[in-house]
Amino acid sequence: MFSKKNIEDHFIVIFGSNGDLSKRKLLPALFQLYIDDFLPKKFAILGTGSMEKDDNINREDVKSALSEFSAKNSNKYPEKLEEFLNKVYYKKVQNKNEEDFEGLKNHLDKLTEKLDVKQNIIYYFSIPPFLYETVADNLVKHGLNLETDGWKRVIVEKPFGYSYATAIELDNKLHEGFDESQIYRIDHYLGKETVQNIMVTRFYNGFFEPIWNRKYVDRVEITASEKIGVGDRGGYYDTSGAMRDMVQNHLLQVLAVVAMEPPVIFDSDSIRNETVKVLQALRPIKSSDVPNQVVRGQYIATKVGDNIMQGYRQENGVSPISKTETFVAIKTYIDNWRWGDVPFYIRTGKQLPARVTEVVIHLKHAPHQLFKQLCLTQPNNMIILRIHPDAGIAIDFGMKIPGAGYKVQNVDMSFKYADLIETKIPEAYERLLLDCMVGDSTLYARADAVKTSWKFIDPIIQAWENDNNIPLFFYECNTWGPKEADNLFEDKYTTWREPEE
Repeated sequence: MFSKKNIEDHFIVIFGSNGDLSKRKLLPALFQLYIDDFLPKKFAILGTGSMEKDDNINREDVKSALSEFSAKNSNKYPEKLEEFLNKVYYKKVQNKNEEDFEGLKNHLDKLTEKLDVKQNIIYYFSIPPFLYETVADNLVKHGLNLETDGWKRVIVEKPFGYSYATAIELDNKLHEGFDESQIYRIDHYLGKETVQNIMVTRFYNGFFEPIWNRKYVDRVEITASEKIGVGDRGGYYDTSGAMRDMVQNHLLQVLAVVAMEPPVIFDSDSIRNETVKVLQALRPIKSSDVPNQVVRGQYIATKVGDNIMQGYRQENGVSPISKTETFVAIKTYIDNWRWGDVPFYIRTGKQLPARVTEVVIHLKHAPHQLFKQLCLTQPNNMIILRIHPDAGIAIDFGMKIPGAGYKVQNVDMSFKYADLIETKIPEAYERLLLDCMVGDSTLYARADAVKTSWKFIDPIIQAWENDNNIPLFFYECNTWGPKEADNLFEDKYTTWREPEE
């Protein structure tokens, strides 16, 4: 799983510990790390929230959350569960009430003395983004950011701002009390084992890196599709959309990992330096080019079998005249020596046929096509990096069909992580939380990367808002989005790959 490192004693303070993210992801991830013996002996979790309750009631709430979202572990390790619950505490904190942070400071001082734990603290902002600045400001006002008695680190969930301007504003606010080395901008996509393995695939194997460039690559596709709609997130999603929710953070980060240059050394700064260079090299999409390089769509009510799947505008919390996109497809370029004029296609959407995240490297055809007349179609060779689900790698290439003649059929040679039956694939939040505990920011987004990705995305969003002539295409549920997305390809016979789960 992980290489075990010397993790110092510390607290994790979870702001918004009663919320969905804490219950579904953070607490199960911390419990798994406890089971796997990665947490130090002196370790405590302090949950905060607006609810009034004591430690015992909070522990029952945590136990209930783990029984629902980590049922296998809570049932299999009852003794570990009780030990873990005894390390969980609670303090009522109204995030907008400055006086409550004085109480939080006093409570941490008491726990420090009681548990004999050094005041190394991770503050996890599991709260709505509009509260980030308020909570950070209140921490600073009461000296809870100072590192005189131990290190202090802040984990901030996405979205990191709502636009380029707000991202800068948020970043400036966080830096008023915290250094860049203390700020961890979490992107759970970068915590996925298969995203990290893209670097290993490229830089460890001598037969991949020589063809990872414009000489051999025809195009690159990055797809992140979901089978579900917005569900109960309609209110949030209608102010965000697929561009802000998925492209600005997750998919541009994946693109940067796929396209980066080899770092000089394998450390946090060197890796993040190279990914930022990719984002800086993205060719800007002018407002006038948006209709030709970006397609946006929205799912509509559709009859699938005997069921009617409701459209986006019928979801709870969504405006009946909303123009928020639930599907985005982009064609872009990376203007550097490695990737000059190689198109990168990014696609994400909801209510699509499969839940899949993958990167497809389409290689150019061999220069002399000996068997061209014997094949009805001539697909490109592909390197398929499957991130989720069924994580693994496949190489697609042509083989002769047994029998007379030289008929060619494409086949694939594949590896699945599930084949490593003795190796546990950690959840993204397990890996990312552990990295923060040891002070490794490699898989966290850096400030300049966030700003650069917003700088690329902002003109597209502004063009949508300012130009009513840019169409919003509608698509039926359980399809691969609006057919107009195929128009992004330069060859009229080329279409998006349709992955299967």
